[in-house]
Amino acid sequence: MIVQVVEQERLTRDVFRLWIEMEQDTPWSPGQFFYVRVGEGLDHVLRRPISLSEAVADRRFALVYRVVGAGTRWLAGRRPGSALDVLGPLGRGFPLHPGDGRVLVIGGGVGVPPLIQLAREVRRRGVEVTAVVGFREARDVMLVDELAALGPVRLLTEDGSAGMPGRVTDALEEDLLRGADRFYACGPSPMLQAVQGKLSGHLPGYLSLEERMGCGIGVCMGCVHPLRRADGSLVYRRVCADGPVFPAEEVAFS
Repeated sequence: MIVQVVEQERLTRDVFRLWIEMEQDTPWSPGQFFYVRVGEGLDHVLRRPISLSEAVADRRFALVYRVVGAGTRWLAGRRPGSALDVLGPLGRGFPLHPGDGRVLVIGGGVGVPPLIQLAREVRRRGVEVTAVVGFREARDVMLVDELAALGPVRLLTEDGSAGMPGRVTDALEEDLLRGADRFYACGPSPMLQAVQGKLSGHLPGYLSLEERMGCGIGVCMGCVHPLRRADGSLVYRRVCADGPVFPAEEVAFS
């Protein structure tokens, strides 16, 4: 579908927030993504999956992405009023649990933006939110103010140039976990694996996986990821259609 670019802003040296507006109200849930065409002609056949970061009135959505190549450089050049070809929202987002009293949202790098709308939806339901976010260095830090408006935030950078030195798992200690009912995590696979290892057996939660996608709708089977059944056997699921969010205890990492 063709949507209109409403606003484009730079969040860090290589990360942008793009606001798009749909022609009509569109069902969505936090944790879903849009599949965006990033070029014209046949130069860029594969679309790019970009997570939904924020939603306004079921019609206006913010997509946050990092410029990593020609396709995303093209996207960074779109200006207000430009037309953009997107599919979505797609995938299965973060499940919300009415009985929760407090949750943790854990993000690293461009895994932080999808947690913004999740945290807003959780707070709207009267659930407390604590955020733990990590970045490489101070110049990569983004969207902390948006999270801080919703609850306490623990910020970490690998080089210690902002917040506490370390990675998100360094903040996942007993004082933070006490009283929490669930966690939601989004970020690169090594971070997700570390979070899973740290919280397994202590706190139930969900992981939002990052996989390169071919079709975005589950047909090509190019983004399958192994999940572990209760009997220990593995089954492969499509990140684009069955995910990108899965129960943390089911995700298998190599």
